[in-house]
Amino acid sequence: MIFHERRHPGLNLGDHHGAAHAGAEASVFGFWVFLMSDLIIFGLMFATYVTMLGPMAQAGGPGPKDLFELTSAFIQTMLLLTSSLTFGMASLAMRHKRSQREMSLWLIVTLILGLAFLAFELRDFAGMFAVSAGPSRSGFLSAFFGLVPLHGLHVTAGCLWLLIMLIQMRTMGLTDVVKTRLLRLGLFWHFLDIIWIGIFSIVYLGGLA
Repeated sequence: MIFHERRHPGLNLGDHHGAAHAGAEASVFGFWVFLMSDLIIFGLMFATYVTMLGPMAQAGGPGPKDLFELTSAFIQTMLLLTSSLTFGMASLAMRHKRSQREMSLWLIVTLILGLAFLAFELRDFAGMFAVSAGPSRSGFLSAFFGLVPLHGLHVTAGCLWLLIMLIQMRTMGLTDVVKTRLLRLGLFWHFLDIIWIGIFSIVYLGGLA
């Protein structure tokens, strides 16, 4: 049995990737630190949202049961979780040195799922604005639009990052730098899935319970 040295938490490329595996430790660890700082920001937004639940914070305006659609939130959850699976398949293809074409196809599917998630989310936001349920309507809605669109902005950034990586893979190939960037992108994408599980559980399921 061959044991590979682990350089950092999460998916490691393995010794057979040579310098890319050895050089990933510092950059991936630094990105973990960034994600933990981002987690603190989301934690504060979750705390603000929870304190704004209740009739007083709604200021006589619409509440979760008036605005949220569980079917749409569930579809968004399935899209994002599936995108995490497809990104994982791309990461495994990179680790096991499968064809770049296979890896690119998995990343393209991930990008499509991410864009579909954003489309459903924007549709929901548009429906809320159509009934005058914007962030200025109440403290509850201010907290909602502080938390959920923040996650959406992160997903948007992740989709742009994915597109850039697909372009770099096409033009540069799977160089050591590209591999390390894909490792960091993988951490970022899976992190967003974890945050969304919290949003789905606390905001949508909690609001409609």
